[in-house]
Amino acid sequence: MSKLNTSSSELDFDRPNIEDYLPSGSIQEPHGKLRLRDLLDISPTLTEAAGAIVDDSFTRCFKSNPPEPWNWNIYLFPLWCLGVVVRYGLLFPSRVIVLTIGWIIFLSCYFPVHFLLKGHDKLRKRLERGLVELICSFFVASWTGVVKYHGPRPSMRPKQVFVANHTSMIDFIVLEQMTAFAVIMQKHPGWVGLLQSTILESLGCIWFNRSESKDREIVAKKLREHVHGADNNPLLIFPEGTCVNNHYTVMFKKGAFELGCTVCPIAIKYNKIFVDAFWNSRKQSFTTHLLQLMTSWAVVCDVWYLEPQNLKPGETPIEFAERVRDIISVRAGLRKVPWDGYLKYSRPSPKHRERKQQSFAESILRRLEEK
Repeated sequence: MSKLNTSSSELDFDRPNIEDYLPSGSIQEPHGKLRLRDLLDISPTLTEAAGAIVDDSFTRCFKSNPPEPWNWNIYLFPLWCLGVVVRYGLLFPSRVIVLTIGWIIFLSCYFPVHFLLKGHDKLRKRLERGLVELICSFFVASWTGVVKYHGPRPSMRPKQVFVANHTSMIDFIVLEQMTAFAVIMQKHPGWVGLLQSTILESLGCIWFNRSESKDREIVAKKLREHVHGADNNPLLIFPEGTCVNNHYTVMFKKGAFELGCTVCPIAIKYNKIFVDAFWNSRKQSFTTHLLQLMTSWAVVCDVWYLEPQNLKPGETPIEFAERVRDIISVRAGLRKVPWDGYLKYSRPSPKHRERKQQSFAESILRRLEEK
């Protein structure tokens, strides 16, 4: 019951006061005329609709905030132009060279290790982990990444899973350069999908497709098998299930919290002084996102490895997920919202629309009968 009250209070806290946004003339009572406040009182549906227009806390979770312009006068504009020349003419080409060198070193070492050490699994896996960490370090260097890691480095232990808030696919790269995680991730097309099915497959990563309902059962089975393996790479899960703009955290999926193992929270916070690291996959491809990072001054980030958590007696997996979300949100300074991130991939069901329509019709009829 306390959980329901908490969720209700969060909703109330996130819902704006409509009258604060209305012109003063519309709140005052004109003689013999219908007030705007009367219209809002007709039905909670109208109030919810007005609130959504004024302040939609769901879509705000997935919006990138454009930087405030600072080249607004004749003194600052030349400096901005100089910065563009430096970023695109000097930094970007040098970063492309760094990343190219990284790929040459990685590929020239990875494929011999992968194919020539087939009979020496322990050595092969250790070398592959080191090479994946190396190429991720080259990726971070190509953004001039300034990453601070706080807390003990993750270790390989059975019956543990790492969970983190999710801003972009680069979260995986930032974490992977320190520890070769096996990650559960959406299957992507293009060159990212090629890397998933070849190089990252060797780490024990698990792929799924949101549109395939059967994938859930298969993924749940693979998760249980992976966390109980003593020699498997640490498992990393982004329980939000989608990229959020690093101002908020949406609801965590309970799958990672019903495996019967220790959950190790990781909090990731990006400093937007140079670039917004949020990846809006609906508006830009991951290649475009990487180019945006490589043409910025730097990517500044803090990563906290937090204290491991276990399921408490009498605690449900959903309550456990919310408790871990609290820990991550507080550490990274993120605001919790009571939304399911998967809603951005779907439309409201017909039944939900019909209930709203029925409620609205009944409220209108009651109002007319009162008149």
